[in-house]
Amino acid sequence: MAKTRGTIVIEPERCKGCDICVAFCPPQVLRLSRRRNSLNHRVVELFDPAGCTGCEICARVCPDLAIVAVYRERVHA
Repeated sequence: MAKTRGTIVIEPERCKGCDICVAFCPPQVLRLSRRRNSLNHRVVELFDPAGCTGCEICARVCPDLAIVAVYRERVHA
């Protein structure tokens, strides 16, 4: 049985910590980290990479285009 696993690439300097991607993430694998960018905004992070499906919803809802890439691969369980 194949499963989809994904990962994302975040550009921290574009992130303003608005939390929209966190709210819209279906598998709920995103959160605001303690790390801050040069504008003192908390930066979003993928805290559970094994749970990411690569659905791209986070990238689509990000108003600042901070999620710059989404990768997806099929893995056999």
